[in-house]
Amino acid sequence: MSRTLTKSEKNRGGEIYDVVIVGGGPAGLTAGLYASRARLNTLLLEGISVGGQMMTTDIVENYPGFPQGISGADLTAIMEEHAKRFGLMTEMGEVIGLELTSGEKLVKTVDREYRAEAIIICTGTEYRKLGIPGEAKFTGRGVSYCATCDGAFFKDNKIVVVGGGDSALTEALFLTKFAKEITIIHRRDALRATKIYQERAFSNPKINFLWNSVVEEIKGNQTVESILVKNVTSGEVSEVPTEGVFMFVGIEPKTAFLRGVVELDESGYILVDENNLQTSVDGIFAAGDARKKMLRQVATAVGDGATAAFAVEKYLEERENT
Repeated sequence: MSRTLTKSEKNRGGEIYDVVIVGGGPAGLTAGLYASRARLNTLLLEGISVGGQMMTTDIVENYPGFPQGISGADLTAIMEEHAKRFGLMTEMGEVIGLELTSGEKLVKTVDREYRAEAIIICTGTEYRKLGIPGEAKFTGRGVSYCATCDGAFFKDNKIVVVGGGDSALTEALFLTKFAKEITIIHRRDALRATKIYQERAFSNPKINFLWNSVVEEIKGNQTVESILVKNVTSGEVSEVPTEGVFMFVGIEPKTAFLRGVVELDESGYILVDENNLQTSVDGIFAAGDARKKMLRQVATAVGDGATAAFAVEKYLEERENT
């Protein structure tokens, strides 16, 4: 049953899906599996590539069932195959807006529109940018937000990693496979990352730390050559030579297209009913990292996806019976 939409299906403007899932990370794929298995007419839309941030994760080592860990790419492939086995249809398309009409929802992409009885938002998050001089200029030319995507380009180089959380340390540890030396720059004097990642980073001879410091500018000609670093305690600014800058300074939800449609918190995360994951709009649900929640992990995204799909099934049943 594994398939994508045919040309005729794409052009079938009158078709109304039971549910359209926006986003193909672990939450979206799990929602797709559950909804398709429940025999709902289900379409998953993904703007870039199925898997979301999981796809660019080197090793997922805390997802149950894989005691030796598994690469994000491999876990994505397994989840996608599993969902498509039950008939999940997928299509590439970046969703730019939703329109609510009487009795149905309209999902708008750059190229076309899709009609649905219900929607599950699984758009996840993206890495936050610092917004400093040189960051945009050198993105793709020494500035990166994905170690697994770009690490191999920095073989035997001296590079810096900006951040102090789990992402910063796990990506820095991955980069030790390629880089000659890694400096982790953190604005505080202690890390926020999980203890096991801290232990691994502190014991790795390739990794050193620059504490109480922030990056103020990225400099270079064709590619990155150095950064300006300010010590937040002394105020002293110094120039640090480097050939690459990897940014892991937090995340933000990919929910800009939902402003004015569903209720969001001050940071842009989707507010939902914790029982059934329905948003402030009847028939629109949210699962995974884009919703307001305490823990953002593959395991919690999968749980959200299952819950949202089950809630959609009950929602559609209730509508049919009224």
